[in-house]
Amino acid sequence: MSIWRPVSHIRVLAIGLHWRNGRLLAAEVRDDLGRLKGVRPLGGGVEFGERCEAALMREFREELGVAIEVIDGPAVLENIYTHQGATGHEVVFAYEVDFAADAFAGQDRIVFHEDDGSPVVAHWYDLAELDIAGGPALYPEGLKRHLLARRAEGSAFARLRVEGSDA
Repeated sequence: MSIWRPVSHIRVLAIGLHWRNGRLLAAEVRDDLGRLKGVRPLGGGVEFGERCEAALMREFREELGVAIEVIDGPAVLENIYTHQGATGHEVVFAYEVDFAADAFAGQDRIVFHEDDGSPVVAHWYDLAELDIAGGPALYPEGLKRHLLARRAEGSAFARLRVEGSDA
């Protein structure tokens, strides 16, 4: 397990909200001792000169080896957080995405590797299990609130798939 700390500048991220049977695909976020701290939808940093949607497609291709289709979005969230005593600041573009129905069929868990070789585990999570006492947080902070609000409004972004605060 590698030790990760936020960088000391604002990061621009693109994350993909992929749903299976009303459950959100998200990767585990662990503290330095390996304890589950929360989960975060898959995606990553946007490189200079790269559009957010292109970055998201690249990240899913690199991490999972799948091509995605961007369905809706983005929702934009600003996240100022603390992880292991270090402050991070990011602007996150969240998109509803889909990939081939047979990709990861029958799998509840996906293991992939970051660029540094460290393993990452992703699962599909019920929103009701996240951001509650005793349960993992959903990062970025405010994402669950946003998804539930969009669903309550009946917006296309949340209506597509949703059923159902730190780094």
